[in-house]
Amino acid sequence: MSDVTTPQPAADAATSAEAALNARYGTHWNTALPAWNATLDTLLAHRSVRAYANRPLPAGTLETLVAAAQSAATSSNLQTWSVVAVENPARKARLSAFAANQSHVRETPLFLVWLADLSRLERVAARAGAPLEGVHYLETFLVSAIDTALAAQNAVVAAESLGLSTVYIGAIRNRPEEVAAELGLPPRVMPLFGLCVGYEDETKRAAVKPRLPQQVVLHREQYDAASQQQGIGGYDDVFAAFQTSQGLDDAGWVARSLGRWRSRESLHGRDRLRDALNALGFELR
Repeated sequence: MSDVTTPQPAADAATSAEAALNARYGTHWNTALPAWNATLDTLLAHRSVRAYANRPLPAGTLETLVAAAQSAATSSNLQTWSVVAVENPARKARLSAFAANQSHVRETPLFLVWLADLSRLERVAARAGAPLEGVHYLETFLVSAIDTALAAQNAVVAAESLGLSTVYIGAIRNRPEEVAAELGLPPRVMPLFGLCVGYEDETKRAAVKPRLPQQVVLHREQYDAASQQQGIGGYDDVFAAFQTSQGLDDAGWVARSLGRWRSRESLHGRDRLRDALNALGFELR
């Protein structure tokens, strides 16, 4: 048997690309494209899945996802992140309580908590008797947060390429000190977000949510704010139609986005994030 993968016929690839892009933007795509492939299919088909089947993951799934995560770019090869894999039902229930009681945190077979981790380098420095003053600056925390996000997104793409589904849980930051205590985190380790990983409940399938048109987010050579308004107005209509198709309220993207940050209360406890970071050992000079 040959190990060579048969290329996808050009006509089929074009149809796949058009369908993926039409779904991602909620409008007809009419721009020329380079050759299409399965990786692009996986990326554009991403959906946030919040309903999981009671089905175990294949052996080696966790280790494969971590290997993919560790293959992401990392600033100066510092690798300033860690991840805690949680499968214990009681611990998932407690983490769900800290994260706005989201049921999918309890139901997912695998819950990953992604951590900005500066403690590992501190321990290395202590053993070497070396100074590490730079660990206390905002830049260093930012590097760690970016490294963590890059690693997690690699894991998401890997999971979805295996036929699994995912959803990020930013509400882990609602009560970060309690999450840190639950996971036994040392000082200078911050739980940034969670990630549910599992098989989607096929009776509650999620749809691909349309994104802002490229004219809103893509700038050529210099930032162009003036060109955005028309695209945002059109997207508001596309988003409202999507919401209605999912049996949700018909609020547009503008109303929902402004509501998300309308007040301190709408941050659900994350307004005190600086205090939480200080409590977890991050001085952020």
